[in-house]
Amino acid sequence: MKLYYVPMTRSNRPRWMLEELGAPYELVRLDPKKGDNKTPEYLAINPTGKVPSLVDGDVTMFESAAIVAYLGDKFGERRLAPSFGSPDRAAYYQWLFFGMTTLEQPVSLYAKHSSTLPPEKRVAEVADDAKAGVERALAPLDKTLAARDWLLGPFSAADIVVGATVLWASGLKLLEGHPGLLAYAKRLKERPAFQRSRKD
Repeated sequence: MKLYYVPMTRSNRPRWMLEELGAPYELVRLDPKKGDNKTPEYLAINPTGKVPSLVDGDVTMFESAAIVAYLGDKFGERRLAPSFGSPDRAAYYQWLFFGMTTLEQPVSLYAKHSSTLPPEKRVAEVADDAKAGVERALAPLDKTLAARDWLLGPFSAADIVVGATVLWASGLKLLEGHPGLLAYAKRLKERPAFQRSRKD
């Protein structure tokens, strides 16, 4: 398998997943500053020109959560995805989609209007609205993680998809007042596979 990757992007998710699985893979680093993601060869793999992308034999795909879910099913024996027909499968789907929509969207918007956009393009009201959206998104996580260490009980791919954005939110100081989620973020960062996935 080949994972096309740029550090500190959403491609961290599938890299973390591959490390959790202990699956062999080749990490193909792209440098957007050099236009590596805009070459005809890469655009044939991912027409958006973004990362991540995964090539696994005849399978070529993009979108970080989709890659994580694919890997969870491909390596089902590693038990990072609930088996088909399991009662936990519905909750697994719920958290995967929650992570990419309900949670990531306001975190991303807040990041843009609080730090990543040039100052003249930031809109304080947008940042405030996004921060309120993050707070609403954190409520179900607070409730779920008050009773367990991980979203489904045992650690799963859902914790990678949701956890990556929780860690982003933590870096933006959006978890203040949420001690349970700060503890969750600490548990995520302590995982050896997470630490390996950050080594460049």
